[in-house]
Amino acid sequence: MKRRSFLKYTGITGSMAASAPLLLSSVDSRAAAQPGLSGSIGQQEISADLVIAGGGMGGCACALAALKNGLRVVMTEETVWIGGQLTQQGVPPDEHRWIETHGATRSYRELRSALRSYYTRNYPLTPEAGARKDLNPGNGAVSRLCIEPRAGVAVLLEMLAPYQSSGMLTLLTETKISKAETDGDKVRALEAVSRRTGDKWVLNAPYFVDATELGDLLPFTGTEYVKGAESRQETGELHAPEKGNPENQQAFTLCFAMDYQPGMDYTIERPVRYDFWRSYVPKLTPPWPGRLLDLTYSKPDTLQPRTLGFNPEGVPTGDTLNLWNYRRIIDRKNFTPGFFNGDITIVNWPQNDYLEGNLIDVDEEQFRKTVDEARELNLSLLYWLQTEVPRPDGGNGWPGLRLRGDVMGSHDGMALYPYIRESRRIKALFTVLEEHVGVENRKLVKGEEAAKKAEDYFDSVGVGFYYLDLHPSTGGDNYIDTPSLPFQIPLGALIPQRIKNLLPANKNIGTTHITNGCYRLHPVEWNIGESVGLLVVYALKYGVRPVEVRESANHLRQFQRMITSFGVETKWPE
Repeated sequence: MKRRSFLKYTGITGSMAASAPLLLSSVDSRAAAQPGLSGSIGQQEISADLVIAGGGMGGCACALAALKNGLRVVMTEETVWIGGQLTQQGVPPDEHRWIETHGATRSYRELRSALRSYYTRNYPLTPEAGARKDLNPGNGAVSRLCIEPRAGVAVLLEMLAPYQSSGMLTLLTETKISKAETDGDKVRALEAVSRRTGDKWVLNAPYFVDATELGDLLPFTGTEYVKGAESRQETGELHAPEKGNPENQQAFTLCFAMDYQPGMDYTIERPVRYDFWRSYVPKLTPPWPGRLLDLTYSKPDTLQPRTLGFNPEGVPTGDTLNLWNYRRIIDRKNFTPGFFNGDITIVNWPQNDYLEGNLIDVDEEQFRKTVDEARELNLSLLYWLQTEVPRPDGGNGWPGLRLRGDVMGSHDGMALYPYIRESRRIKALFTVLEEHVGVENRKLVKGEEAAKKAEDYFDSVGVGFYYLDLHPSTGGDNYIDTPSLPFQIPLGALIPQRIKNLLPANKNIGTTHITNGCYRLHPVEWNIGESVGLLVVYALKYGVRPVEVRESANHLRQFQRMITSFGVETKWPE
């Protein structure tokens, strides 16, 4: 077979880490003490049972599953924080309504319990808040568990701490993958580079997992992938566009944190591109109802104009949603009076979805340029909120709004990494289509009765639920938001068609542009990562390849029993 030695790929490798303060101490200075290292300073080698690129929700779940079963793991993360969308991207958990009791793995619910415990152990909660089993620190409308990004980092590091201490886990933060060595249809090694020092490691393992936010390993390793929107002719999906377009991708969002200090003036300097963003109207079909910097937007399910409210004092805004409360992560009323002068909220709203460029398959310079433009949009939105947004008393602006960089782990209040809704996606053994999970499409293809339940996969390795929720896209689509059904995660969607020892553990599984919309949220990504970690455990234990686990009825049955014993649900209750 043809051997390809370290192919350099110049695709997306950038992050916000270089422009933000480095808050976690780098592991580079400790590298020589890690088990399995060899070689000279600046070019070292680490061997493990599993190498995971990306320390997001899927990466952490994958690592924990492997570590609990005795595997040695190397996990890289290009920012200073592990946790992905929960932490570095600043997105409180997007979950379904049954999450407190079922519809997620046992370890995910343990994570949620640990997050609540973090607040009860460390914060001065009111007696009422401290007594709540379902404590929601921020009382945000979007989730039953709106927490600070820093809390997520602390809890995840605590879960990994014993394995770091024992040497089973080598965690390389501020480190990104730069090259891959492949041999035919197998990955032999990855090269990782420290963003802080430039030191390099060669990472060897029998299995590799791509848990990066954008599917970075796929082009490095030559793994076949798709991106953007497939055409209706390709997938047969009801909501797919007539014409496919790889560059038609969901908007990303650079989230930011702010609080409100009554009576203070924290108005920032007028942003350089404020006039541009103040008059910007998204070019979408069906049309957006007006300017982006406005309280009126397209209601996702009907695309009709809907006006939102905004009041950082937490006062109800009538029948309209108060944007301030939507992703609020600290509700001051949960804590001893006076401990917080004001609430803290995360801005991940329709008004700061960035539509003017993509982050997939661009070089690092373009990546940074695009993210910097999203930052300028954020600053323009903040300035508009401080100076122009209508107030209930008839005035304009809330000058007491203040950026909270400390909350986001950055110098400027922005997230360390953009919130990614859409990644490269592997060409998988099985691709989830809208007809498998979408109510309308399922009804058209399989009839009224079939539309009451999602596809029942013989190779299910997990469950999840979320609407088919696609934000406006860079190709000009407005929201696509349509009902889905509680679904399963098929093992076939986690296995590439050709590459034998690389597995996905993020938004890079075998979905389409459409079905990615319900498989991209926190508990599903965690489930994917955990099941992939357990798949590696099983493959190594029995000496079989992942594809053989799926193809053999005996192995599949045994693997499904194994993951169930670890608390992975493979079916929804009737």
